[in-house]
Amino acid sequence: MTDCIFCKIANHEIPSSIVYEDDVVIAFLDLSQVTKGHTLLVPKKHVADIFEYDEELAKEVFSRIPKIARAIERSSDDILGLNILNNNRSIAYQSVFHSHIHFLPRYEDSDSDGFGLKWKTHEGKYSQEELAKVVAAIKESLEE
Repeated sequence: MTDCIFCKIANHEIPSSIVYEDDVVIAFLDLSQVTKGHTLLVPKKHVADIFEYDEELAKEVFSRIPKIARAIERSSDDILGLNILNNNRSIAYQSVFHSHIHFLPRYEDSDSDGFGLKWKTHEGKYSQEELAKVVAAIKESLEE
C-alpha cells in the first residue's frame, strides 16, 4: 500500500523511533505518547485489521507481544503496569488502517490525561436464552 504511514515506517521510508524489528514486525514509539513509552507493534505485511490476519501471521505477530511488553516494563522502574490494546475498525477507535497493537505503560492512576478504560457491567441485562444464542452463533462461526 503506497500511502500507508505504517508501511512507510516498516520500509524505513520515513523516520520513527524504532525499539524492535525483525523480518515480521516493527515496534516503534507512537507519536502521540499517550503515556511515556507508548509503543506500537506493527506487522510489516499490510493487513488492515485483525479480521485480515491468517493463522500464521497471527502466530508470528502475537507471539512477539510478551517480548515487547517485558522490554517496556524493564525499561523503567517507574512502570507499574501496562495496557495492551488492539482496535479494529473505526467503530472501535482504529484510526490508522494498518493493524497495530498499542502498549501503554502505566505509572500511576492519573498518569495519562485523556486516557482511560471504562468497564461498565451489564450483568443481568441479557437473559440466559439471549446469551445462549450468542454462544451458539459464535461457535457456529468459528473457522477450523
